[in-house]
Amino acid sequence: MSNNSARFLHGSTMSHVFRMTVTGMLGLTFMFVVDLANLFWVSRLGDEQLVAALGFAWNVQFFTIGVGIGIMIAATALVSKAIGQGKRDQARKFAIGCMILGVGIQLTSAVLIVIFRTKIVEFTGATGQTAILTERFLLISIPTLPLMALGMIGSAILRSEGDAYRAMFITMSAGLVALVADPILIIYLELGLDGAAINTGLSRLVSTFIALYSVIKVHDLLEWPSVSILRRTLIPFILVAVPAILTQLSGPFASFVITRTISEFGDSAVAGLSVVNRLSVVAFGGIFSLSAAIGGIFGQNFGARMFDRVLSTYWNSIIFCILYTMIAWLILAVSTDWIIQTFLLGDIGSDVVRSFNYLAAGGFLFSGMMFVASATFNNMGKPIYSTVITWLRDGVFMLPAVLIGAKMFGATGVIYGNAFAAAIIGLPSLLFAWVFIKNLKSDIT
Repeated sequence: MSNNSARFLHGSTMSHVFRMTVTGMLGLTFMFVVDLANLFWVSRLGDEQLVAALGFAWNVQFFTIGVGIGIMIAATALVSKAIGQGKRDQARKFAIGCMILGVGIQLTSAVLIVIFRTKIVEFTGATGQTAILTERFLLISIPTLPLMALGMIGSAILRSEGDAYRAMFITMSAGLVALVADPILIIYLELGLDGAAINTGLSRLVSTFIALYSVIKVHDLLEWPSVSILRRTLIPFILVAVPAILTQLSGPFASFVITRTISEFGDSAVAGLSVVNRLSVVAFGGIFSLSAAIGGIFGQNFGARMFDRVLSTYWNSIIFCILYTMIAWLILAVSTDWIIQTFLLGDIGSDVVRSFNYLAAGGFLFSGMMFVASATFNNMGKPIYSTVITWLRDGVFMLPAVLIGAKMFGATGVIYGNAFAAAIIGLPSLLFAWVFIKNLKSDIT
């Protein structure tokens, strides 16, 4: 059943892709600005050990963000499909059900991480005082994960509705808070690493308030919670969320392996990797946000069975990915020396940043193709396919590539190996998803 009020069923699909991805990029980028601002102001303290501690903590934070993105994907898939089918009441029920389940998952994650933080930090490769600092950062910041879940799911609900700008502002607000509060907490109040952790929670609190206001007051997209709604949402949510979360956890797994491998080359190498991690999510925010941003477009058109528009959305997303990556890569390359000076990196850390900016950043061409393919499968009933292709990259090809790279080129070889793994899986994912969409179309003709 077609629904004429659904925004993505009409107009240029490229326009929808551009608007949703750019606003998603700005929102996601500002969310990660929290981490980049933390890194910048902590680096002002002149201690690479503190920067390294943030790098190790990032791996754990990345895990929780991966879980959050998986939950967002499930919420987007369920809510946008219901809207595309003209079932707004069902969309409201799915929205509140996903929000309750998402908060429950992140609360459980927070409890487990706090309890087992020492073992978790040890697993990342941190040792000595750096490990103690990492644990302290996690102990302060991790308990606010349920707030992060509310903000991220609220953003997903708004994207399913097509309200790109309010969805953007939810995540952007976290970055704006960080830009103001970080120098006050870290430098002026002399809280150092503790100030960075406190600011993480403060940013999440602000974005949660904006998310709930926008979803409830502006769009009336939350039904009053009930046990029956939760029961009806549980199975559809699990069918999408579990493979989506497993898909997203491949990235944190890769990050753990990369950090542990590069930690063999010392705190300077980990500090350089910390900068690379923040640079990649900020510079390539458009690529990281692509899968979630276009999910609503896929979901509405799939729900309305408009498969020509699904295919158009797919190819326009690939075009956007290629153009965006080339521009971001160029900007990083010409900014390399300034970045190294800004973060006060040592020799090894500087080499790690150069290896990424000059060459390895190009791997996002292929990562973007994989993200678009993942969005296709997540929103059209086959999320397990996304799980397979991402774990092929991060669980099969990445590990040997990183280990071989480290043996051949040292710390920089770890960065090259990760990019190589993306190149191996990117093009096959592109073709696989295209054939999948073509088969969907042929099934109804």
